[in-house]
Amino acid sequence: MFWILHKENIKNMKAYLFVILTLMLCTINAQSEEENIKTTINKYLSGTSYNKPEMIEEAFYEEATLFLTHKEKKLWIVPVNEYVSWFQNKEKGKFNGRVGKVLSIDQQNDIAMAKAEILVKGKEIRYIDIFLLKKIEGEWKIISKAATRTN
Repeated sequence: MFWILHKENIKNMKAYLFVILTLMLCTINAQSEEENIKTTINKYLSGTSYNKPEMIEEAFYEEATLFLTHKEKKLWIVPVNEYVSWFQNKEKGKFNGRVGKVLSIDQQNDIAMAKAEILVKGKEIRYIDIFLLKKIEGEWKIISKAATRTN
């Protein structure tokens, strides 16, 4: 009935504790990376919903490219600085009807893919955005975005 602490039992307990702590730390790190990615995507979503070009710019790598849908083009390729300019002359901080949410995130080491849905209130428009992200100098940045539009 009594458990006697032998050197071997103590050694096994230490090994188990080490494994458990290592797994806990890995889980915490993975969760924090996912949260950091989500923060970057949410900067984009909030910036485009409230006409905050500086917030949009902050989410993207400065040489990022966007691949968008256009009724007259097979593929509409837009540099990020042009995309950001579309929000420059609008009333900053005013909600423009875009409501976005992150649907999924898949991260491996210093790269990630994320998917978001954007609904435009009053226009019955739905966008699905797919983002490629890279961790650059400790920060997650969108390096590319592709979007499609549905009604």
